[in-house]
Amino acid sequence: FGTGSNHVREKDGIWAVLAWLQILAAFNTDASHPLVTVEDIVTGHWAKYGRNYYCRWDFEGVDKEKATAMMDKMRSDVEKNTGKKVGEYTIKLSDDFTYEDPVDKSVAKKQGIRFLMTDGSRVIFRLSGTAGSGATVRMYIEQYQGDKSKLGMKVSDALDDLVKVALELCDIKGYCGTETPTVIT
Repeated sequence: FGTGSNHVREKDGIWAVLAWLQILAAFNTDASHPLVTVEDIVTGHWAKYGRNYYCRWDFEGVDKEKATAMMDKMRSDVEKNTGKKVGEYTIKLSDDFTYEDPVDKSVAKKQGIRFLMTDGSRVIFRLSGTAGSGATVRMYIEQYQGDKSKLGMKVSDALDDLVKVALELCDIKGYCGTETPTVIT
C-alpha cells in the first residue's frame, strides 16, 4: 500500500507512521511471542531482498548563474557520457529527464540530469531557484546492495564511492566553489 495522500500537502508523514503501525500490528498478533520491532522487520526485508542505500545532498545558497552553468554543462554532455566509465562505475544512460503527465499529457522539461549506471545505481542532479537567496543544487544518490555482509553499513560509507563519482561528474567545486553540502538527508 502507498504511504502518501493529499490530506496535508507534502506533510504526509503521519500516513507513513500509520502504515508502520499497521505492519507492526500484523507482525505482533500473538502477545505471548517476543515483540517484533521495526528494526527486525527492516533487517529481515534487507536479508531477503537486499537494500537500497539512498541519500540527498543539498547545496543551498549557491550562485544561481554558476549553478546554471554547471547544469548546462552536464546537459550538453549527456550523449557523450553514456557508456563512459567513471571510477568503478559505467554510465548506462545519461539524460536530461522530461516528465510527461500520463493523465493530462502536460510536459515538464529539464527536471534533472540523470546518470544511470550499469549496476542499477543512479545519480541525479536538480537545480532549484526557490531558496531565499541564490539557488539550491540537489544531488540524489542511490545504490542497491545485495551482498548480505554489506546490508548494515552506514549510508555514508555504502555510498562513498558513488558520491565521489557524482562530485566528479558535476564539478560543483569548480563551478560553485564547494563540494560540501549544507544538508544531507
